[in-house]
Amino acid sequence: MNSQIIEVLNVTREAAWLPWAVQYFFLIGLSYGSFMLTLPYFVFGRTRHERLGRLALIGALVCGLAAPVALLADLHGPGRFLNFYLHFQPQSWMSWGAFFIPVYLGGLLVYAWLALRGDFAVQGQGAGAWLTRLYRLAGRGGPAPRMAISAAALLTLAGAVLVALYTGMEVMVVQARPLWNTPFLPLQFAATAFAGAVGLLLLFNRFIGRHDTPLEISLNRLLVLALAVVLTLGGGWLFVSLSGLSPSHSAAFSQVAGMPQWQLTAVWAVLATVVPLVLAIWCPASCGLITGLIAVHSAWMMRWTILIGGQSIPKTGAGAYVYHLPLGNEGLMGIVGTAGLWIALLVLMVSYLPWAGQVFASRDKKETNALAADAMAQH
Repeated sequence: MNSQIIEVLNVTREAAWLPWAVQYFFLIGLSYGSFMLTLPYFVFGRTRHERLGRLALIGALVCGLAAPVALLADLHGPGRFLNFYLHFQPQSWMSWGAFFIPVYLGGLLVYAWLALRGDFAVQGQGAGAWLTRLYRLAGRGGPAPRMAISAAALLTLAGAVLVALYTGMEVMVVQARPLWNTPFLPLQFAATAFAGAVGLLLLFNRFIGRHDTPLEISLNRLLVLALAVVLTLGGGWLFVSLSGLSPSHSAAFSQVAGMPQWQLTAVWAVLATVVPLVLAIWCPASCGLITGLIAVHSAWMMRWTILIGGQSIPKTGAGAYVYHLPLGNEGLMGIVGTAGLWIALLVLMVSYLPWAGQVFASRDKKETNALAADAMAQH
């Protein structure tokens, strides 16, 4: 009987989740993180947080409307998204996500409309002809009752929690990849999403309307807390991995510990968290531009590292797959296109939504005209 030698070769596979998925996870995280920051003003009526609430609402809407476009692009067509409804799989978090996303986005749009309804009514009095009709239609009935805004906020909050849960769980449940299969992942996704949302509002505070220094200080203090949570979760994952308490965590650490690219990524992750934290403590009134940029960048790169970098680790075999970012729609152009859509939505909302600066300018003008008319009448 002849002996045979059987050689088993490892197969290189293409990435299943493309940069479109990174864009979706990033944008939807910024959206629900920004939504949380609208609540103090629009729901609890704390007037000192008005600028924060209005900027946060713009952030939630812009990111929330751009995120589904990236998701549909990652699925390579709306038809595949419809399959989640035609063939529901209750054991799949991704299938549940097809229901959670409309709950969140639908609730967000209703919440935004109710929150701004009174402003639409005011804005409609001094706009152009066609805008006046739209504003009057949107502002019909005047300011919405606080109870209605609170009910819409509660629905949106439930949708935001469900979206945050499913986006983390659909990655965590992949047991074949120890780096993903950790309960720290959904928590870290949520923590970095909130930190990124605070960073986004720091940038908005600089570039939309007037620069509000007290708001910058408040946001930097909030960023310190968010980054402290991010560091705590990262330290917890490292402790569990090194202590041997969880074989899955230890396996994940051993897969990446010896790779130079992952060592560099670990150094970057620590610096991208510690540097803005230190700056926000040291000079909270003047470093908002830098801390905001780093926080947004960190939230995006965390998702890129987990999703794209995680797929570079082979399930069998040694070493790592090499991922080259394509220049076409499934790579660089997709990222640029999503950014362009986001910028276009932001320009439209800042230009046409009745956000604080425009409303106050309109009211001040009306008050000035009324005072002038009264003075003339007295004379």
